[in-house]
Amino acid sequence: MAVDYLAKTAVVTGAGSGIGRALSIELARRGANVAASDIDQAGLEETIRLCGPVAGQVEPYVVDMSDRAAVWAHADEVAGTFSAVHLVVNNAGVAVVGTIEETAFEDIDWLLGVNLYGVIHGTKAFLPHLIASGDGHLVNISSVFGLVAPAFSGVYATSKFAVAGFTEALRQEMIIGGHPVSVHAVHPGGIKTDIVRHARLGPSTRDSGRDPAREFVRLARTSAKKAARRILAGVDAGRPRILVGPDAYLIAALPRLFGARYSGLLTWAGRQIGRR
Repeated sequence: MAVDYLAKTAVVTGAGSGIGRALSIELARRGANVAASDIDQAGLEETIRLCGPVAGQVEPYVVDMSDRAAVWAHADEVAGTFSAVHLVVNNAGVAVVGTIEETAFEDIDWLLGVNLYGVIHGTKAFLPHLIASGDGHLVNISSVFGLVAPAFSGVYATSKFAVAGFTEALRQEMIIGGHPVSVHAVHPGGIKTDIVRHARLGPSTRDSGRDPAREFVRLARTSAKKAARRILAGVDAGRPRILVGPDAYLIAALPRLFGARYSGLLTWAGRQIGRR
């Protein structure tokens, strides 16, 4: 059953680009009030411009999702402005490309602060408002790398596996507690966004002469607009796990088809990448 977003309030983090921007535009098009947040003010302003004239109210918020106090204040401000919150999409994310051995703790802390703690902060801060709405929907963005863990993306995969586990446990708790909140974990494949372009690179990746951003753009098959519509379709259908993109379905099938042996395929692929 399709969710009626008209005059409902949706919170989207990481709305300054990529999937977050596409979701903000699509939700505004469907008549929702949108609280769009990002740490990048310029990107956020462009998202608001692209939403154009809409039936609902679209408001920008500059928020660092790794800052717990800032996220709590943001939740209070949004609830005060719109009186109720019906949908939260914890989408903000960053990437690190490199081996676990070489990745500095500074980069690990940065990535986990956004990808994992950003989701935890957004969930904890907004969950009381979603419950109070009587018709809440919580969407946490994991990744296909929350289903399999390839070489050179170990820290990123760590955050995305954690998001998947956090979301799965929360979904059960909402059901057991009888709370009116549907909970969804999203696992996008290669989406045409700038996340890799803005990634922090380990020394071996920088020294190899490889361009991970160019490789990612070549492999990514799904537009952010299609991803946004797929995510909302999954929410409409009440799917606990939402796969986005044909590659996501293929990757999700690897552990089911090959069991623990699937890691051998990833190891082979990693070796090919390392030789380039």
